[in-house]
Amino acid sequence: MGILYNRVADQLQSLIHEGVYREGERLPGVRVLSRQFGVSISTVLQAHQTLESRGYLEARERSGHFVRLARTETPMPSMARPKAQPLPVSARDMALDLCSVERNTLVPFGAAVPHPDYLPLRQIQQASIWAARQGLETLDYSFPGKPVFRRQLAQRMTSLGVLVAPVDIIATNGAQEAIILALRALTKPGDIVAIESPSFPGILQSLEIVGLRAIEIPVHPVDGISLEGLQLALEQWPIKACVVVPNHSNPVGVCLTDQRKQQLVTMLSEAGVPLIEDDIYGDLPHEGDRPRPAKAFDQTGNVIYCSSFSKTMAPGLRLGWVLPGRYFAEISQQKYFSNLATASLPQVAVARFLEQGGYDRYLRSARQQYRDATERMRAAVARSFPDGTGISKPMGGFVLWVELPKGVSGTEVFGAARASGINVAPGKMFSTTDKYENYLRLNCANPWTDRIDRATLRLGEIVHQQLAQTNR
Repeated sequence: MGILYNRVADQLQSLIHEGVYREGERLPGVRVLSRQFGVSISTVLQAHQTLESRGYLEARERSGHFVRLARTETPMPSMARPKAQPLPVSARDMALDLCSVERNTLVPFGAAVPHPDYLPLRQIQQASIWAARQGLETLDYSFPGKPVFRRQLAQRMTSLGVLVAPVDIIATNGAQEAIILALRALTKPGDIVAIESPSFPGILQSLEIVGLRAIEIPVHPVDGISLEGLQLALEQWPIKACVVVPNHSNPVGVCLTDQRKQQLVTMLSEAGVPLIEDDIYGDLPHEGDRPRPAKAFDQTGNVIYCSSFSKTMAPGLRLGWVLPGRYFAEISQQKYFSNLATASLPQVAVARFLEQGGYDRYLRSARQQYRDATERMRAAVARSFPDGTGISKPMGGFVLWVELPKGVSGTEVFGAARASGINVAPGKMFSTTDKYENYLRLNCANPWTDRIDRATLRLGEIVHQQLAQTNR
């Protein structure tokens, strides 16, 4: 049923784009559309709800559904040009502040954390209860990871074109620990690491913890990381590693094509620079098949693959993994000396969930939910924010990268939003410089309630006010 109503919604959306139904016009009645598409009335109603969430329809009491296309052609954010030199990283203070208050006190547009309604919590609870009954199996140390967990991961990675054995995998406390372990194995304090710009704050925090300098490579909102910019940096600087999010990068949401992934892997391999791949959003494409990781194109063991289930199962599991490639000995040593092992009970529980097929069933519906939630938020921002706002069109995940009109400070919007009970992520968190001062990142993974709707409108009012003050 979920697939069917989304198919009807997609077909109606295409008809709207083609001008069959124009802005302000009323759609045919539910019974007419039911006969036209050969589906039930309930399916048509679900399709209407989906198009409302995407911003294409509005329901008018006792009148039906009307096409609403206001500002659907909002421009994309521009591609920034970071300073082409390595800089020390300082990213912790604002990130800690952002996460210290969130779901229960403020409207959660800040941290990229899904609302519990988007997660398979009941299934994870059941798997955890089962795992807890396995006795010593879930209470002992397990370095470098529980065999049952690593076996399930090896099967999943193989299905993505990454041929690995369970013994090639190390369990970690989330993807961020995997990235930190890789950085510690490859670098020493003061070394230079290439990263995307804008970059996920967790990557910046990882660099700061290890004491590294970052050289930022610009990200195009459609094509992803600039391979030309990366090549130039490789020629100019002694880069020790490169950290990239090839699939649905945070915050831009772009997914590299297979061709560009191949070019990225080959370029770094020829330069002798390891690629640390963060694939935490790879399971959440909005359309089509799950994209392959860059690791699938690795022929030399030069790609260190990092991922976790924090964005798809439950953040509190803190369960991730790393495929170290040819750096297995160095990274396993770092893991052992860092905290010995990752908790066994979550590994056994997640392995059970994976083995029984529950995760794949969950993903089939979750991908549509995240797509609808992101499009709904994008449409709301387009309606509420002033002209001159750029909004990303993510290909997966659940965050939006918003470029505010020139002169509007994302940091000031952040402060004013806080005062109104709304949390957002200001753009300065995503760089080692103030390059993104007029940007925001918004978390879309929230059920659309009156509270969320009012908060989006209020956020738009704040941006309008900031713009008016700038233009005085």
